[in-house]
Amino acid sequence: MDNPMELSIVIPVYQSESCLRPLIERIHQALEPEGIPFEVILVNDGSRDGSWREIAGLCARHANVVGVNHRRNFGQDNAIMTGLRLAQGRFVATMDDDLQHDPFDLPRLLAAMRASDDEVIFGSMENSLDPAWKRLGRLLHARTLEWLLDKPRDLQFTSYRLMRGEVVRDITFYEGAFPFIDALLVQVSTRFGQIPVRLHARHSGQSNYSFFRSIQLWMKLLISFSIKPLRLVTYLGVGAFLTGLLAAGVVVVEKLFWPEMFDPNDAGWASLMVVMLIMNGLQMSFIGVLGEYVGRSYVLLSRRPQAVIAKVLNGPRPP
Repeated sequence: MDNPMELSIVIPVYQSESCLRPLIERIHQALEPEGIPFEVILVNDGSRDGSWREIAGLCARHANVVGVNHRRNFGQDNAIMTGLRLAQGRFVATMDDDLQHDPFDLPRLLAAMRASDDEVIFGSMENSLDPAWKRLGRLLHARTLEWLLDKPRDLQFTSYRLMRGEVVRDITFYEGAFPFIDALLVQVSTRFGQIPVRLHARHSGQSNYSFFRSIQLWMKLLISFSIKPLRLVTYLGVGAFLTGLLAAGVVVVEKLFWPEMFDPNDAGWASLMVVMLIMNGLQMSFIGVLGEYVGRSYVLLSRRPQAVIAKVLNGPRPP
């Protein structure tokens, strides 16, 4: 409660050199008239353009802008985790770097948080500017979260979010190489809220998320935070075994009571099919059970770093 920093804004940056200056200006325009003490943490995630040079210039002009430079590209959620570890505010917001998220919605998010006991509030998008395949991908992402981690169905998870500082501290304990912010939030809290916000056109450039990169993101969610997919394989194996057992029974009954259905030239076919159907089902079951153990061991033992920091400007270096 003694922390004078009210709001930290964590922004992952990738190939957004031309967006950063107007983004910082708009954040100042939105928050300074409200008298909200804030800091902006820009995490350059291995951009190949002049993004880091622009961040360094912004840090020189604004004492409340913190710049972090990753040694290479680690991914959006990894960059956010780096910024969250540096955040000092009582509340922490995350937003994109392309001005599609309007900084003038930040006071509304703060007001909603103060007026409720929610620990995370999302800016739910009233409109969409994305192509159909991206809208379909978001739907698949939402349904996957509901299946894997029991996300509330009526809640829209977006990268424009406001969190209480204690929740941020809880999720930054995660040290796995493949963090997924939404999944981590679902694991540490159930007190979620949302307010409608409007998505704006990108300030410049185009989205860095291609179709294949979106598929990779979905796969990371699917296999990194739950063993339900492995259980599904086990269930499929058991189902295949039972189906094979039933089919084998049908083959045996037909062989015994209707032998004329089998051509003499096909001797051995019935017994071979019985063995194949049963054994293939058993093999899938065994692979599923083995996958359970491998998955649990992977989650516990993986020590690949989330990110490697080359430099920090205007802020402490995180552990």
